[in-house]
This record gives sequence, C-alpha cells and structure tokens, in this order.
Amino acid sequence: MLSDLDLVREFVYNSIQKKDILLANRSLTAQTVYNINHLSTKAEGIIATAQLNTTPTEFLIRSNLSYWELLNQALSECNYLLKGNIDSCGFYHYQHCQIPKDYRLQCTKSVVLWRAWWKYRKNILQLGILSDLLIQTRDSWYPIRDLTISDGLLYIKTLGNEIEIHADDLVIWLSKIEVNSQN
Repeated sequence: MLSDLDLVREFVYNSIQKKDILLANRSLTAQTVYNINHLSTKAEGIIATAQLNTTPTEFLIRSNLSYWELLNQALSECNYLLKGNIDSCGFYHYQHCQIPKDYRLQCTKSVVLWRAWWKYRKNILQLGILSDLLIQTRDSWYPIRDLTISDGLLYIKTLGNEIEIHADDLVIWLSKIEVNSQN
C-alpha cells in the first residue's frame, strides 16, 4: 500500500503529466473527475486539485489542512511554489517556477532553514556573502546575508530587505546542490 507521501507524489506527478489518476490508501484518495485531478480525505474532503486542460498545470491547495507539509514537499520537488494569496474558496495557488541551475527548492518549516544557516554561517562570517542559501523576495532569489531568531520569529536579511517569519511557518528557499568530487 502506498504511503501518504507516495500517494501525494503520484497525484502531483500524474497531474503534471496531464494523466488521469485513480489511487487510494487508508487516508487519501486521488481521482480524476471531468479533467480535474482531485486529492481528498474522508475528514477534510477535497484538499487539492489540478486541472488537466491548462498549461502549465496549476495546483490549488486548501489552506489549514493536516497534509499541508506533504503537499508542499511533493510540489517543491517538482519546482512548484505558492503564488499569491488565498482565494475566496480557501485555496492557495501553486505554479511552476524556474529554479537557478545547481539549486534545490526547499519548502520546510523555518527552523530547518535556521539549521541550514548554521552550517554555512562560519563560511559567511569569514568570506562575506555566500550564495549557498537563497530566499525569494520581490519575485527574485537573493542570498541570505544574516539570519537571527528572537521571540519565536525568524528574521532573514537579504540585500536591501528583511523578512520576518514565525518559527513554525513554512518557508520556501533554495540550497546549493553539493557536488561530490570523486577523484
């Protein structure tokens, strides 16, 4: 039986490929109805949709649901980002975006970004601004200059901007793909 994450990934991949889907496990059901792929739960109803007749595929994800992190993980693996605000029906819109070469899209709780920052912090203090970690602001990706945490808020400084995020919020960021040299 498919795990919840595997089923969510199948929903996302089939939707991107414009394929019909019919899968289920104990918690989730993914099915195609009238050219729209639906992902639903018994308790929450429809939690995500993707129209198969639009290009590129746009995903609509219901806000405040228990599968939020799984959906964000599967969508970020395919370079889909949250775009815009919640609509009148309570759904967020996700669209495909271009990711700079040699970077991996991350959609995690902000504390994961904090941990990644500490890994690179020493190099940044010695060498100045590095581009190992990027965050999107003003529709562009910027290197993180500094990152501090205070009273449950994460403060991310970029070139000319500061972003404030709650410690439990999801944040979208890029990490440089580490290349293992094999000599």
